[in-house]
Amino acid sequence: MSFNPAGAMDLSGIVAAAKAPPPPPGASYVIEVDAKGLEAVVALSMKHPVVLELNSPRAEATEMSVALTELANEAQGAYLLARVDVDAEPQVAAALGIQAVPAVIAVVAGQLAPLWQGTRNKADAKEYLDQLLQVAAANGVVGRAEPASIDAEAAPDPRFAAADAALAAGDFDAAVVEFDKLLNNAPNDAEAKAGRVQAALLARVTKLDPAQVLAAALASEQDVAAQLAAADVELSTGAAELAFARLIQLIRVSAGEDRERTRLRLLELFEIVGGADPAVLKARRDLTSALF
Repeated sequence: MSFNPAGAMDLSGIVAAAKAPPPPPGASYVIEVDAKGLEAVVALSMKHPVVLELNSPRAEATEMSVALTELANEAQGAYLLARVDVDAEPQVAAALGIQAVPAVIAVVAGQLAPLWQGTRNKADAKEYLDQLLQVAAANGVVGRAEPASIDAEAAPDPRFAAADAALAAGDFDAAVVEFDKLLNNAPNDAEAKAGRVQAALLARVTKLDPAQVLAAALASEQDVAAQLAAADVELSTGAAELAFARLIQLIRVSAGEDRERTRLRLLELFEIVGGADPAVLKARRDLTSALF
């Protein structure tokens, strides 16, 4: 994206992303994994969390598998559930150090962490998975999994009707309000989070004069509001690297509430660009250095 000759921002790319339809109704986020596909599945964890369920027909954990399938599909791509039959794929269990099944492992940004071993009911499993999403969000891994399959006969999801209508009308403030309503009821809804950060960016930048914003940021390098606005302008004009570097530098020189406010805005911008983007991956490393 770039400035047009009149000096206004070309927001078409962000508008298109914000107006993108929700995941297809009836989408499934459960896949079967073998040894050959494991590496590719782990790589997906750079974009969104992956949950590995290692099981065996001998373990008689069908009820838990059903519950995990339901939870994954209810989450609508907040994570991908990858199921491994260790009888058919013993090398996967060996590679992951699994001694007994069923076992459930989380993968976030390529890092593996055990969630639990043995069976869990749906409520208990959801608690673990909600905590996983919180950890992933804290690390900026907030992308959405692609559906593995789609039920063509499923009806549209009515939850996003009001937000979609507001986006279509260009009323981005109203869209933010509608996404907030959804998040009040489901704080870990990855789809609503993604829609919310995109709508919020549009609501901010459509009120800005790019030249004035960048000039104000240059004149006051430690003014948090000025730097946040400048980062919004840079991101919306395709200069994600500049936006990230600006906020990371502000994090280095700020403290307390200002630092946390900047960190949270940076994570929002990461989500808009996409967790697998090279600029985001580099900025995540720079953020860790700035924080610690």
